[in-house]
Amino acid sequence: MIHILLQVLGGTGFTFLMTTLGAAVVFFFRGAIDDRVNRAFLGFASGVMMAASVWSLLLPSIDQSREQGLLPWLPPAAGFAFGGVFLYLVDKTLPWFHADYKGKEAGTKLLVLAVTVHNIPEGMAVGLAFVLAGQHPKEPAYLAAAAGLALGIGIQNFPEGAAISLPVRQGGASVWKSFWIGSLSGIVEPLAGILVFLTASVVVVLMPWLLAFAAGAMIYVVADELIPQAQPDESSNFGTIGVMAGFLLMMVLDVALG
Repeated sequence: MIHILLQVLGGTGFTFLMTTLGAAVVFFFRGAIDDRVNRAFLGFASGVMMAASVWSLLLPSIDQSREQGLLPWLPPAAGFAFGGVFLYLVDKTLPWFHADYKGKEAGTKLLVLAVTVHNIPEGMAVGLAFVLAGQHPKEPAYLAAAAGLALGIGIQNFPEGAAISLPVRQGGASVWKSFWIGSLSGIVEPLAGILVFLTASVVVVLMPWLLAFAAGAMIYVVADELIPQAQPDESSNFGTIGVMAGFLLMMVLDVALG
């Protein structure tokens, strides 16, 4: 069993490392970020999160629902709705998560929470893949599939790390604080992988719901926080261009590495 746990930690540790490398992009922007660049980055974060919600979360939720013999639309729809309601309640009942409570920095807390929630089912998916590989040591296809999944999610995590650290930095946090917040949003992936190792049979049943829940949480933040900040008026299209670029990048990564 120890070798299976080590494989799980290796796979999810790699995805966490890629989030950390993405968060390190903030070190290239030590000074104040130009408003137009900031709008582009916020738009980029929006596009990344929207594409990840579709290809990394909702489509796998639909596929796994069908595999479990469930109505293929029910867990995705219900989980998505619950994710949005969860973030709405957090936004309205916990004032320190709201942008008006303590300036721009507080407004990024929902973003950090949503991406962290999104990383949990990703970590579970990688962990489960390596658990299955460990349970079938004589079938190398399982290990190859697990390694491919970890590689794909890891590469996708790079722009997600940047999509957290840069808005946090623009919100008023220091460079190092922005980096650590972006990096630590990915620490839940190894933790989720360990959870799967301990409770694999239960997690398999819940995965369609968890994936969709994370998607709903992310889309809520995109619609409520990021896009309004990225495009507050009609003076420029930098936010819109950022959304398109972020969505395109994540779509290509998800499809090419999926």
